[in-house]
Order: sequence, then C-alpha cells, then structure tokens
Amino acid sequence: MKIAQIAPLFERIPPKLYGGTERVVYNLTEELVAQGHEVTLFASGDSTTSAKLVPCSNMALRLNPAVQDPIPYHMIMLEEVRRQAESFDVLHFHIDLLHFPLIRSLARKTVTTLHGRLDLPDLKPFYASFPDIPLVSISDDQRKPMPPVNWVATVHHGLAPEVLPFTSAPKGEYLGFLGRISPEKRPDRAIEIAARVDMPLKIAAKVDKVDEPYWRSEIEPLVQQHANVEFIGEINEQQKAEFLGNARALLFPIDWPEPFGLVMIEAMACGTPVVAFRCGSVPEVIDHGVSGFLVDSMEEAVKAVQGLDRIDRRTVRATFEERFTARRMANDYLDIYRGLTGGRQKVMPIHATDESDVRTAFTRVA
Repeated sequence: MKIAQIAPLFERIPPKLYGGTERVVYNLTEELVAQGHEVTLFASGDSTTSAKLVPCSNMALRLNPAVQDPIPYHMIMLEEVRRQAESFDVLHFHIDLLHFPLIRSLARKTVTTLHGRLDLPDLKPFYASFPDIPLVSISDDQRKPMPPVNWVATVHHGLAPEVLPFTSAPKGEYLGFLGRISPEKRPDRAIEIAARVDMPLKIAAKVDKVDEPYWRSEIEPLVQQHANVEFIGEINEQQKAEFLGNARALLFPIDWPEPFGLVMIEAMACGTPVVAFRCGSVPEVIDHGVSGFLVDSMEEAVKAVQGLDRIDRRTVRATFEERFTARRMANDYLDIYRGLTGGRQKVMPIHATDESDVRTAFTRVA
C-alpha cells in the first residue's frame, strides 16, 4: 500500500526534545515501513525516517529562531501534498484542520487523526462544515465535545517496545513529572504530592513562551521553596528512558480533558507505574491497580504513592506490550486504510458537552 504521512512541522520526526504527535507519527511510519508498505513522510527537513522523506521546511519550526509564523510553512507542505496526492492509496494527516478545504474532493482516500483537545468553542462550527471528512480520535473521551462528524475509529497511541526499555529495579527513589509546564498539567499538584509523601520530585518539562508567566509566578517559586524538588528542563529520548525508568512513579496530576497523554505509556514501557488524576483519556489508558492508580483528589494521590509497592513493574510493562505497541497501532490504522478504499464512511453522531476557552496549539508554539 502506498501511504502518505503528513506531519506537523513544529518538531522534527522523531522530535529531539518535547513532541508527542511527532513521536507518534515516527513510530507509526517506521512500523508501516517494517511491514512492507511504501510510505512517504511529509515533515521537516531535519527528520530521520526509513520512509521516503519530503522535506517541507529546513528544520523543526519550534527550534528555528527565524520562524515567526508556522502557517506559511504548512501551506507550502499542503501544496506539495496536493501535487503528489494521486500517487498515494491513502493520505494520513496529523495537522488538525488546515487541510480540510484541500482534501474535500479526495476525502475517500484520506484519514485525519485529531491529536488535540476538541472542546474549543471555535472548532464546532468548523467541523460541522466538514461532516464527511474521515476522522480518527486518539481516545473515546476526546470525541465528546464534537458535533456529528465522520468518526471512523478510535486508535490509541503506540510506541516501539525497544525505544524505552523495561527497568525492573529503579535506581532512584524519586517521583517524576514529565511533559510541559502549564496550568492544565498541574505541576503544582505534583510538587504538593511529593511534599506530602516526603519524596524527591524531578520535573523534566519544557516551558512554552505562552506559559512563561505561569512558570515565573506560580511554579518556579514552588520549586525554590521545596528542597526536594529539582527542575531539569526538557530532555531527549535517551534521557527520558533513564528518567522514567529510574522513577518510583510518574505523576500525571492533570486538570483538563487530556486527549491521550503519551507520557503515560512511555512510563509504562519502562515498567514505571502512573499516578494519574481521572481526567479525559486517563481511565482508557491506566488500568487501576495494574499499571498505576486513578485518583480524584490530592488525598487519594498521596495514598496511591504510599501504596506503590502493590504495583508490579513487570505487569506494568506487560500491560504496555499488550495494549500500546507501535505494531498494534499500525495494524489498527491499516484496518482503517483498507476500509477507506472500500467506499464512503458512515457519519456517526457524537454527543456534545460543554465547551471551555483554552489556547490553541499554534498559540503555544508560535
């Protein structure tokens, strides 16, 4: 099968540092190539892949200080996709919504995975205008705010098992927080949990420009106030394996409708249990008492950390291998690709819930 993967240009494939969507695209692309498919990856020019690479920017946009606006570069990429579209059996988009007007006549051979939160009020009228475009959600919970659209499947993310190796005996007695410093990720909760259980906390996270005021006014003072808290900053893939593998647990104290939460399965790959607040996709990812604990309050989070000895790290890794590998993800997408070539997909109504006003991915990166 001839498959095009169209990736965001914010980070390279795979990302050097932070980058969830780009890491998923990398794992999917590599697994599809390994299974013998002819894959073309539209991505930044500094990307590394076994597929055919079509470079659409010189380097990852977030790491290029000369870039002020990411949209023109994505428009350049879409023009190249349009030019080559007829040569593919399937075009798989990972760039949210920019391409929708372009692909309407090609909808039968496209699929778009929506990687972000969907409760932004501006999104409802947009998606209502394109009810025929085949869409994939990354969790069932992610779908809730949407108008009736053409959902073809939910596909949970997957990772190559060898990327983050299993650690049976962690060397550290610390708790880990990995990801991004922002109000919805609640690093303040992580700091409080660590303080209440009297354990060290290591924070490996990036700070986007839009979140710098929150970092300076709220989180940096907390880090300075607590001797048990260490802020590391962004880490790469190699550092991530050591960071997660040697942690007693990953804290995931979010306060927003998380679409998936890739870091949870990254921790699971290392055998590290996850203590996570029951928001968004979390109950779909974490098996309570098996791969970690689901909590609804700070008190429950403290008790969960105190009960980590009840979680077997080998079982955590086995759960990852059963549910969240790149091969399982790729096979799920191959089922979708084959279904697309068989005819038009049925539009499925989705229940709508309340909206909330939050920042877009472009605001965070620009």
